[in-house]
Amino acid sequence: MRTFTAVIEKCPETGLFVGFVPGFPGAHSQGDTLDELNYNLKEVIEMILENGEPELEGEFVGTQNVMVA
Repeated sequence: MRTFTAVIEKCPETGLFVGFVPGFPGAHSQGDTLDELNYNLKEVIEMILENGEPELEGEFVGTQNVMVA
């Protein structure tokens, strides 16, 4: 069992949740709900991994708050 971290945003125009795995080429999807998005991302990642281990382009580190005046 492997775990991947996805970045999730909500599109203001469509209301859809959009997610991607940073540094993982092709690992992105969308859904009407967070559960649907999670299911869709899982399917996409499984399909990508069927073709072998992808070469990751980066590694998720975290988020950071930036304060501006």
